[in-house]
Amino acid sequence: MKFAVIVFPGSNCDRDMYHAAKDVLKEDADLVWYENSNLENYDGVLLPGGFSYGDYLRSGAVASTSNVMQQIKAHAEKGKPVLGVCNGFQILLEAGLLPGAMLRNKNLAFMCHQEPMVVANNKTQFTTGYGKGEIVRFPIAHGEGNYFCDEQTLADLKANNQIVFTYEKNPNGSIADIAGIINEQGNVLGMMPHPERAVEELLGSDDGLRLFQSVVKNWRESYVVNR
Repeated sequence: MKFAVIVFPGSNCDRDMYHAAKDVLKEDADLVWYENSNLENYDGVLLPGGFSYGDYLRSGAVASTSNVMQQIKAHAEKGKPVLGVCNGFQILLEAGLLPGAMLRNKNLAFMCHQEPMVVANNKTQFTTGYGKGEIVRFPIAHGEGNYFCDEQTLADLKANNQIVFTYEKNPNGSIADIAGIINEQGNVLGMMPHPERAVEELLGSDDGLRLFQSVVKNWRESYVVNR
């Protein structure tokens, strides 16, 4: 499987994402500068965390209007996997690939620590390696990770089983404890916690590794067979 790790001005988790895909998973991966992007030959797209464009206007707002996002939308429409983590999640929200918006953390402070999460949906191509209700630990590192949506959107997310991860203790005030959601088609996942920073025990947790392994396993079992 070949991954494109999209790099914007201000991205700072791109090397972490690349390391997870290339060095730990042992899959093909490239760091793809947003201006020089051609995603036709990639099987999966990874949008890393950081502060794209300095988080000016709103986190992810400027990056969401870049030309590469049209390619990512086309990639997603083909059913190929897209993972957005932290700032990547914010970009997916701003681009309309996922519903909702991000607010400042309820304590108005940047938070950076390991956080326990609940696997709310283990039937996605990103989470088949987990048990439903399993508690996993990923780092969080954000100042605007307070997920918000209106009542109808929340009802739709629940009805369609689109809530993938929830916080056990909800550190940032997110509605319904949401830490990660998926699109209706099931191939675009956005999450604030960092699974790429939890792929080796040396980092304090390797719970994130199974997320990437799930993507590869499901891609090989489904997409490759049907392409």
